[in-house]
Amino acid sequence: MQRIVIVNYGMGNLNSVKKKLDSLKVDSVISSNIEEILGADKLILPGVGHFSKAMENLQNLGLIAALNEAVLVRKTPVLGICLGMQLMSKYSEEGNVEGLGWIDAKVIRFSVNDTLKFKVPHTGWNQIQSSKQSKLMAGIADGSEFYFVHSYFMHLNDKADELNTTEYEENFSSAVEKGTIFGVQYHPEKSHGIGKTLLKNFVEL
Repeated sequence: MQRIVIVNYGMGNLNSVKKKLDSLKVDSVISSNIEEILGADKLILPGVGHFSKAMENLQNLGLIAALNEAVLVRKTPVLGICLGMQLMSKYSEEGNVEGLGWIDAKVIRFSVNDTLKFKVPHTGWNQIQSSKQSKLMAGIADGSEFYFVHSYFMHLNDKADELNTTEYEENFSSAVEKGTIFGVQYHPEKSHGIGKTLLKNFVEL
């Protein structure tokens, strides 16, 4: 049986991801142990919080080199969720710091014109549209709704990496896929049945 490691780098939302995987009868563990991360069949990089604090935590825990080894060298499939997806970018305005650099993108804050209709953070249910075919999105139709909570989003320099878009006054990239690297801005672990489908698809990749 495969082992999925949920990477613990001191930012929230770990247990709700674990609970969702438990409901799928998946063997998963929350860990910051380098050997467990390197030995994982798949990785999930969740997260809620501040970008620069997250990068600082990864650095202090010695996890950046381990994650680069697992993802870039060993090609371990990885799913970034919310902040976890944003950390895959080269740079973020949130703290003005460099990210992991797996995706050619920068993370920028929402700038909305209609501040009555479009609040920041973008919170609640919103639709996704697929930008390309993907096994991650099997059985998930265009227009499916996922749960979002974020003030920043990933601005891609290479649109070939874009998996989903979402409309919030304007279109933004709400999911990415590059080889074995996957990221979703929304929270599948909070998105009921449709989120469970996405996590099941990731497990079965």
